[in-house]
Amino acid sequence: MNLTNEAIFKYHEGGKVGMCATKSLVSQEELSLAYTPGVAEAVKAIASDRSKLFSYTAKSNLVAVVSDGTAILGLGDLGAEASIPVMEGKGVLFKVFGDVDGWPVPLNCMRKGGGNSGPTDPQRVIDAVCALAPMYGGINLEDIAAPACFEIEDRLDEMLDIPVFHDDQWGTAVITLAGVMNYTRLCERSLSSLRIVINGAGAAGIRIAEMLKAAGATDIVLCDSRGTVRKERTDLNAKKREHAADTTAKRVVEVLRGAHVFIGVSAADCLKGEDILSMADYPAIFAMANPKPEISPEVVAEAMGEKPYIMATGRSDYPNQINNVLGFPFLFRGALDAGASRITLGMKQAASEALSALAREPVPEDVQAIYASEGALTFGNRYIIPKPFDRRLFVEVPLAVANAAAADGVARIDLGDGYRAHLEARNEVR
Repeated sequence: MNLTNEAIFKYHEGGKVGMCATKSLVSQEELSLAYTPGVAEAVKAIASDRSKLFSYTAKSNLVAVVSDGTAILGLGDLGAEASIPVMEGKGVLFKVFGDVDGWPVPLNCMRKGGGNSGPTDPQRVIDAVCALAPMYGGINLEDIAAPACFEIEDRLDEMLDIPVFHDDQWGTAVITLAGVMNYTRLCERSLSSLRIVINGAGAAGIRIAEMLKAAGATDIVLCDSRGTVRKERTDLNAKKREHAADTTAKRVVEVLRGAHVFIGVSAADCLKGEDILSMADYPAIFAMANPKPEISPEVVAEAMGEKPYIMATGRSDYPNQINNVLGFPFLFRGALDAGASRITLGMKQAASEALSALAREPVPEDVQAIYASEGALTFGNRYIIPKPFDRRLFVEVPLAVANAAAADGVARIDLGDGYRAHLEARNEVR
């Protein structure tokens, strides 16, 4: 895949999102229904019963994609305005994959002191999101730097009665857990028996550790730019302290020796081939730094030779892409359909389990055709996670999420036994 700057800028010219009216407006009667005098009846209905918001407005299928631009992709703090192409892109992915209307909400002046430089002021973001929340059925937080992102999500989750989801934290974690689940099947080890090293202790690394532990992993060592996150360190923030390990190893290459799984959400080219060779037999390497991974698949392949291993990256031009688009559109689809008041850990785990199970199913011919350059897609070392253009995702993941919402007591709508059929029918026409 050769992406030129000319092609990129042409694709983005004029933006990537716009409004599409969902109702006809071609007659005097329809004008009276859409606006005055008819709209007054909808206004009065909502004023007397707030739940009518979900019936008489776009709220039930509209998600705000919110960012202050402090952690854009792997580019860093470039500000809210520079984040807009990413927020628009997120909106496109929401619509195309999950049939969810996602709208960009870039926030300026969210820094301590009120300007547009310096660290995020969590309270400013929280106040802004609460102020705009009435229009939206869900909040997708995006590209907000740690540690502020943890406080923002946790507090908004408590304050609002709609789903709040920071994709940089949980999106990567949901997909990673699905991949690790399938790795355990291929290597015939239990999750509880794995030694796992996570390089990168920011938003994604912390939440990956939490999801893995909730699923049964017990031996995880986090590493940051200063080495292993160990109990003896005095420079750890509260989130890192929660996961500090009792280890004497100080560097990632030390703790990697004998490990079964490496998960990288850090920096390019921080590992070498000999580091991979020091791992346990049949290792899994999830090198997800973008655009350059912690170690390239080519270097791993050369080091491992004929030995079995699993390699995953965040890139679309290699097998086993750990891509957040496998998660957030379908998580929100299920959450919105269930009228969920929040996205619980159980709902995230259900999404991981659905993704894991789908990768073990035979791949349809149309999906095989899209990815013909990768050869036959069949469950194994080069295919542990579904592909984004697998339309079955639209059914399997929302169904699992909605069922988990009901089980966790956060669903307002009883979707009943017909929800699968509803998703399958909707999938046919979208």
